[in-house]
Amino acid sequence: MTQRSIKGVGAYLPQLRLDRRAAAKALRWSGLGGGKPGRRAVAGWDEDSLTLGVEAARLAVAPGAEIGTVVMATTSSPFYERSQAGILVDALHLPSRIRTLDVGGSRRSGTSALLAALLDGAGADTLIAAGERRPTRPGNALQLAWGDGGAAVHVGTGEGARLLGWASLAHDLVDVYASRDNPTPYQSEERFIRDTAVAEILVPTIRAALADAGVAAAEIATAIVPEAVDGIYKAVAAATGLKAPNAAELVAAKGGDLGAAHPLFGLCLALGTAAVGDKLLLAGFGGGCDALVLEVTGPVYGAAAAQQAVSHGAVLEDYIRFLSLTGSLDLDWGPRSELEQKTSASVLERYGRDMAGFIGGRDAAGNTQFPKSRIPVAPGVEQTAPMEDVRLADEVGRIVSITADRLNFSPDPPFHFGLVQFAQGARLLMEFTDIGASPAVGDSVVMRFRVKSIDRRRGFRTYFWKAAPLARARLED
Repeated sequence: MTQRSIKGVGAYLPQLRLDRRAAAKALRWSGLGGGKPGRRAVAGWDEDSLTLGVEAARLAVAPGAEIGTVVMATTSSPFYERSQAGILVDALHLPSRIRTLDVGGSRRSGTSALLAALLDGAGADTLIAAGERRPTRPGNALQLAWGDGGAAVHVGTGEGARLLGWASLAHDLVDVYASRDNPTPYQSEERFIRDTAVAEILVPTIRAALADAGVAAAEIATAIVPEAVDGIYKAVAAATGLKAPNAAELVAAKGGDLGAAHPLFGLCLALGTAAVGDKLLLAGFGGGCDALVLEVTGPVYGAAAAQQAVSHGAVLEDYIRFLSLTGSLDLDWGPRSELEQKTSASVLERYGRDMAGFIGGRDAAGNTQFPKSRIPVAPGVEQTAPMEDVRLADEVGRIVSITADRLNFSPDPPFHFGLVQFAQGARLLMEFTDIGASPAVGDSVVMRFRVKSIDRRRGFRTYFWKAAPLARARLED
């Protein structure tokens, strides 16, 4: 059987990071909020589990790689019935004939998909993307403990990180749950969770995986074990003999518990510092456990950049803005917010793949435009002409003009828009996102896949690309 390996990884967090101390200070009068230090990642109004997964997936796949299967893993899909993996394929401009799969219902859905891909010895390369933006209620400690983010893994043949051994266990532990009737989480008592998760699920599964791999616990260089409650890894390490640091703890401290994306994000960080020959233990937890023992055999694309995801961003200390961004506070935005944003299914059918992929057109004279049109916009051209597809999503643009507008409605004002110039010649009027310090004309911007509009009346959302500053500021510890 052909040996498959982890060839690429991608880790992505939203720009904003809530300082948990600021939230605790705002909630001090109530005695709620908890005392966790660190920060949690906060998605912008135009980010959801899909957009976070897309951004991570863009980082995991090397140019020219051929992907045969795409898997999207999340417990917080914005749609109950619309394939997120299918939209992801369009966003990455992968072939339409690709095989897609949506998995969810468990926080270990990402690691379960990874294990299946590694065991599929004869299959084509697989891209697994995980993203989470889980709803929570103010006052619930999980609102500060959890975070928003995405992670992705590219599996194929060749060097990278190979599977030495594994084990799985199904166990319906109701530590936390959300449902259609109760979409925000309800958590059981912490000591019950910790004692049961450690003794009945994690320890036996990890021991079985180490035995299958023929690896002693002390040989593990880095562990990635998500902690549903504090103290789980300490108890697991004591019971199994693990001496390695837990990369999942760093993710929780810097960005929060990322649900289905959490173990894959920790894997990205672990591979970023690993050396050839290192052995890693990866555990997915939720409704049971998957435990994978991996060995690093060569460089992994994207791993070296994973650390940037947790070390760059912007601190958010405004608790009211945080509540608004998380949907916990329903502000009255006035008449300007009363927009009718119904999306036509027929228009989406006709132009949706070009919109999601940000595909423009180039005419025979080399002029590039977006959107494509039957008659090119080049001066002097008055007849229809064929156009070559040009993907603009991966290009760096330059700001030609930018306006901060407080008259147009935005859920996170002000609304920024302006002209962006691309190197191939295309010039577009675009929305901007992730604006921190005021950008200037001439600054470089990258393209981010984001929510374009939300039809709250009918529960539908559309996606498109927005311009964001090229670099993020480094966070101070």
